[in-house]
Amino acid sequence: RGATCYFPVYVDGAGLSMGDLHFSQGDGEITFCGAIEMAGWLHIQVELIKGGMEKYGIKNPIFKPSPITPKYDDYLIFEGISVDESGHQHYLDVHVAYRQACLNAIEYLKKFGYTGAQAYAILGTAPVQGHISGVVDIPNACATLWLPNEIFEFDIMPGSDGPTKHLDGSVDIPLAPDL
Repeated sequence: RGATCYFPVYVDGAGLSMGDLHFSQGDGEITFCGAIEMAGWLHIQVELIKGGMEKYGIKNPIFKPSPITPKYDDYLIFEGISVDESGHQHYLDVHVAYRQACLNAIEYLKKFGYTGAQAYAILGTAPVQGHISGVVDIPNACATLWLPNEIFEFDIMPGSDGPTKHLDGSVDIPLAPDL
């Protein structure tokens, strides 16, 4: 609520349609389609800024996010560089770097009892932040994945005792009594 989007228009008389509402989704749409979908409606106001693309020099959308956002202050940040699992260097490739940050987070969460699939789903649906953190350290690009600690019911911070396994990877799905 309260977000503003500025869309460049490339076609005379172009139309506008909206949809695919998400309750939550991590930066990068890590799991391709892993966001938490939701039903909803949109109340929008449209204003055309004639010549706006030229006036502001934009080719792609720009956004002013909603003032009503989840507020997280405590993150555990995972880093990845542009070296894949086999050790192959991908010169300044931030896609590989972000993938490595995500894989590092998945392996970390598995130590607390999540399965790989569960950890992957968390990263795709939780309000994680993805950052390009460095492209100046040739040949390595660096990307980070910021995972908010407050979304967990237990402490995920590293400690001298090591991780405490809180889960066994199983999921209990309670059924309604009449099923």
